[in-house]
Amino acid sequence: MPIATTILNGFLGAGKTTLMQSLLVQSRDLKNVTLGVIVNEMSTLDVDGSVLDTSEVISRKSPHFASIPGKSISSDEGLYQFRQAVERVLADEEVTHLLIETSGSTHPWPLLEAIRSLPQLRLHGFLSVVDTVVLQQDHDLGRAIHPVASENLAAKRRGVANLLAEQVMFANRLLLSKSDKVSGDVLRQVAEAVHPLNPHADILAMQWGNLSLEKVLSMPLYDYERVKAFGKELTKWEADNNAAPMAQPETYQIGSRVLRDPRPFHPQRLYDIYTKALGIGIYRSKGFFWLPTRDDLMLLWNQTGGSVGLEIVNYWKVSTLEDDSLNLSDWEKEAMRAKLTEAHADFGDRRCQLTVIGDELELDKFVEALQDCFCTDDEIAAWKAGEDFADPWPKTVATLRAQ
Repeated sequence: MPIATTILNGFLGAGKTTLMQSLLVQSRDLKNVTLGVIVNEMSTLDVDGSVLDTSEVISRKSPHFASIPGKSISSDEGLYQFRQAVERVLADEEVTHLLIETSGSTHPWPLLEAIRSLPQLRLHGFLSVVDTVVLQQDHDLGRAIHPVASENLAAKRRGVANLLAEQVMFANRLLLSKSDKVSGDVLRQVAEAVHPLNPHADILAMQWGNLSLEKVLSMPLYDYERVKAFGKELTKWEADNNAAPMAQPETYQIGSRVLRDPRPFHPQRLYDIYTKALGIGIYRSKGFFWLPTRDDLMLLWNQTGGSVGLEIVNYWKVSTLEDDSLNLSDWEKEAMRAKLTEAHADFGDRRCQLTVIGDELELDKFVEALQDCFCTDDEIAAWKAGEDFADPWPKTVATLRAQ
């Protein structure tokens, strides 16, 4: 019997991983439901897969989990890996429903065609997560998307507005995320702006991924006939204009860079960069990092447009080992030391791993500015000596629990 399948699509940073986490948590309370998960991320760093792994909702070691990092799932190579992932995730025949989280640069049409060609899958939900804040701030509440996309096509090119519009147009449910960060009037105006792009889709407001899994699982079959003509029209336009493939992020001048460094970020310089030097072309940055002022915490950086979030993901192993208040047994300490044998001499397992995604014209300049935020040798010496650092980041911690 074909496995009911749901796609979580939407632009960079819209909230797809948060939604995925919420759905997985809810699945624990549903009998006879076993979710399979395929996560796609444009960056080779695979932050989304790591977040799901550290959240203890699902493990990378699970036979029902697969990750496709470093490419769009709709590209030729991505689709090849997707088919392989489907085979692995469904191999033991325990999965009752498959969730697919695409990268933010994914065009829906090639993926939809691929799913339709797989007899073991049956698509029900195509959920497009729309970032209400980004549409408000960067796209005139969403009203600018259609005219800009039309201008691009008339000029025989494609841009980010085309990708945003088409992610909405292929969906059968639109989720206006981060609804708690805008007023009711803004939410209404955004809904009115995106509705003409897809009058057939339900529109729901969403915050922190608060969508009912039971309602997702009960969605009707996806109507391929509704979108087939549009998909063929896009394919024909691409061929007629000898255009770059719609499935490639490069078509929209979207690129990514990865920073890997064991050093901490200087809290004040990092704050200054993200409050004063963040350009509109930096769509997304995310990853794990540490600060000398909070050196026990593994922090998750999560930036979309002008919005920034910091989350505590875990504690670094080296800080846990150094914390006498935990009363670790000799066996536990020895096991933890074994895991740190190849760790950095000064920092242990602490490290910064950050991916930045945005317009190719702005990426390198911004990444260079970020690299200047790493602590210098003198600042590292000051950290070792227990000296204070200016730290303007919020100190208050809020805990979120699934209901």
